[in-house]
Amino acid sequence: MSRLLAVITVVFALIGGVSWLVPSASAQSLSGLARVDPSLSGASLQRGALTLTLTLSQPVPYRVYTLDEPRRLVLDFREVDWAGVSEELFAEAKALTSVRFGGFRPGWSRMVAELGGAFTLRSAEMSRDDQRGTAVLTVVLDTSDEATFADRAGPPKGDVWPDPVASLPRKQTGRVLVVLDPGHGGIDPGASREGQTEKELMLAFAREIEEELRRLPNVDVLLTRTDDNFVSLERRVAMAHQAEADIFISLHADALSEGHAHGATVHTLADDATDEASALLAERHDRADMLSGTDLTGQDDVVADVLLDLARQETQPRTERLAKAIVGGLEIKGAPLNRRPYRAAAFSVLKAADIPSILLEIGFLSSDRDFENVVDPLWRRKMAEGIRDGIQAWILADEAIRRVVRQ
Repeated sequence: MSRLLAVITVVFALIGGVSWLVPSASAQSLSGLARVDPSLSGASLQRGALTLTLTLSQPVPYRVYTLDEPRRLVLDFREVDWAGVSEELFAEAKALTSVRFGGFRPGWSRMVAELGGAFTLRSAEMSRDDQRGTAVLTVVLDTSDEATFADRAGPPKGDVWPDPVASLPRKQTGRVLVVLDPGHGGIDPGASREGQTEKELMLAFAREIEEELRRLPNVDVLLTRTDDNFVSLERRVAMAHQAEADIFISLHADALSEGHAHGATVHTLADDATDEASALLAERHDRADMLSGTDLTGQDDVVADVLLDLARQETQPRTERLAKAIVGGLEIKGAPLNRRPYRAAAFSVLKAADIPSILLEIGFLSSDRDFENVVDPLWRRKMAEGIRDGIQAWILADEAIRRVVRQ
């Protein structure tokens, strides 16, 4: 019975107000956009019970479960409009240390609340007001201990959304495939300033780079996301592998108050970070992935790591040449570069061992100068041209070196 309390599967309210369990496959055929009413939503902690309430404009399929390390409450919905909802709405419940919400998969939304303690799921129920057509989701959790929480936590069995990786087209023979990875997305907004978010800016930038790259002969482009949906770090790498990518570039414009970072930087993969700022960025990227509700259990494989290290020995020189080519292209276009433009850290999104992979911080939203640049479409277009030129130079040099090696 404890497992049933830990995972409440997809539920919806029928006309008449009766709630039914619905199989995951059936839930995919349901639809409807519900709006959250902030004035009638929130969270409270009373007598050891944590209660979260969401008032919706209409009933929708949903599921509720918990994840451990870190402890999180995850709520998935068949599309919800979060306009007007802020994290402060749930601040009254001190047990919630952070709350985020947004798109997660096409047609699905997610809310993740990081728990400040061990709270096990008691119930999740959606009631419907027949006269208004509105619905209220009430989730109740009880104070527990760490062992009980860990035992009951875990994602639902099966998946309610198809895996986009499995349906990706393969690379065409004789062509170079560049995978552009707009950072963050959906429930993970990334850095933000003055109403601008990193996820929106980097998606726009990726599309601008894509347009420039398509001007090159024999070059194809794939984006890891084309809209405001969340894509896990693991899935981004898997997409590059499935598509047989030749180059992988993750695009970011973070915010770092520490050290007043500014200027473009190119990061490559390393077990040990070259500097504290790079280590902090890698840690924040991984933590953002976890706080978006990604289950990371069972990811370690020592044998695979040994094989990956061997592959990286061959890929690393090509990656370093790619980093230099991108920096060179940006420099020619007049991009403000960081005083140390080449950096490295353990970025999970760069762990495709056989694909030259870099993470480009085109600037930092925490820098006044960089912020003005990054939000300027004309400036981004110029930088997209620089990245195009850098990639073209790398392709020519890489092919020349490969011919010499083959001889």
